[in-house]
Amino acid sequence: MEDNDLLKVRLEKIAALKAAGIDLYPNNIKPQNTTADILAKFGDADSDVLSQLTQKVSIAGRLMAVRNFGKAAFIKIQDRKGQIQSYVAKDILSSDDYFVFKKLDIGDIVYISGKLFRTKTNELTIEAEELRLLSKAVRPLPEKWHGLTDIETRYRQRHLDLISSPAVKEIFYRRSRIIQLIRQFMDKHDFLEVETPMMQPRAGGALARPFKTHHNALDMDFYLRIAPELYLKRLVTGGLERVYEINRNFRNEGISTFHNPEFTMMEFYWTYATYEDLMSYTEDLFTFIATDIFGGLKFNYQGAEIDLKTPWRRISVKDALIKLANMEPSALEDKAKAMAFARKNGCEVKESDPLGKVLMAIFDEVVEEKLIQPTFVTHYPVAVSPLSRRSNNDSDLTDRFELYIRGREIANAFSELNDPAEQRERFLQQIKEREAGDDEAHEMDEDYIHALEYAMPPTAGEGIGIDRLVMFFTDSASIRDVILFPLLRAKHE
Repeated sequence: MEDNDLLKVRLEKIAALKAAGIDLYPNNIKPQNTTADILAKFGDADSDVLSQLTQKVSIAGRLMAVRNFGKAAFIKIQDRKGQIQSYVAKDILSSDDYFVFKKLDIGDIVYISGKLFRTKTNELTIEAEELRLLSKAVRPLPEKWHGLTDIETRYRQRHLDLISSPAVKEIFYRRSRIIQLIRQFMDKHDFLEVETPMMQPRAGGALARPFKTHHNALDMDFYLRIAPELYLKRLVTGGLERVYEINRNFRNEGISTFHNPEFTMMEFYWTYATYEDLMSYTEDLFTFIATDIFGGLKFNYQGAEIDLKTPWRRISVKDALIKLANMEPSALEDKAKAMAFARKNGCEVKESDPLGKVLMAIFDEVVEEKLIQPTFVTHYPVAVSPLSRRSNNDSDLTDRFELYIRGREIANAFSELNDPAEQRERFLQQIKEREAGDDEAHEMDEDYIHALEYAMPPTAGEGIGIDRLVMFFTDSASIRDVILFPLLRAKHE
């Protein structure tokens, strides 16, 4: 039947239930069990054991399937933990309950209470002695309730996606577990969880284009934060020596399988630590999560086996360009040669770009995709690291790393620049780049420099993309698969 015909039939059933005085949306039922409870307690019990039980079980959930046999039927009920079968018979239910049952549709929320038994096929089943309608579904589930096949529809109507696909639901249970594990690990190492502003008077803490908004009462422009970094480091200056935040960032950039304009990050700051300490700490954090999720350190992501066994590979940006991009060492110090190499490899570079930016454009285009196993890429150019501490060994480089897995960046960390005079000079250089057309360059943040002038301890900080981490640990190809409500283009009817 067409959707309109199905809707008409359902509306007729609703009218009949109302005429019989049935409350379609009651709020006085409390099930005592979940499907998981029942399977845990009685999943191994045989028919003889079940027949001796006097206790009843009760569950509530969505009606997902009906097999009718005249005056009896087998139905499937799905709650948050799974599915279980129930046997519904006219000679067991009251006449009122059986009347309700005959008016049910797939997708309705129902309550079932009764004793357990096993069918001839040995399936654990609830013999329904009481049946209640808890919420009537006016619209039918899509695709005959076997799952949405159109990806765009899945993202736009996540409620239907979750109803029809247990695998999708499992991704978000795992996401929640991963975040719980991160908090456990951070708390165990004496980090304090904090919250910093989402609306900021200037965008800072990362090289990205912000979203802009306006506060009417104050008559001030604000930016949705692109990172919490500068506020977290104010807290470090104030004496909160180990802090972290798990929360949203917003960047006004393109959408792809690895980018969503609204995304979740963890940033943390650790006084008297260096970027090298953070590499070891990151290894410990990731292996802690993987051991809980997988029971080991190996997992598959999109056809590649990833091995988190430590220590992970460490390679500098320059060595990666020489070994993996086949650049001549002399080109690393010669902007003209670097520009020629970049254009030959399809990189988007401008004549005004400093050498460091040109080298990183080559890295992004040529090297990233080759970093399959966990790899710390170290010693980024100062030109692309305005908040990072300079290396003692090379003043053009910083004490910074990014972590790559399967060709994707998943973490960014560095020893923090805590010299207020140098930080001012870095901001001034960023202003020049903004004036030259770089919309992602930092603005001057006098308030942050003022905080640094009160002396921030030696500190290392790191940001980890939670969505990307969940992608790896759920074998999800797109970031949209691990965000419940990803940003989508407006739907044109």
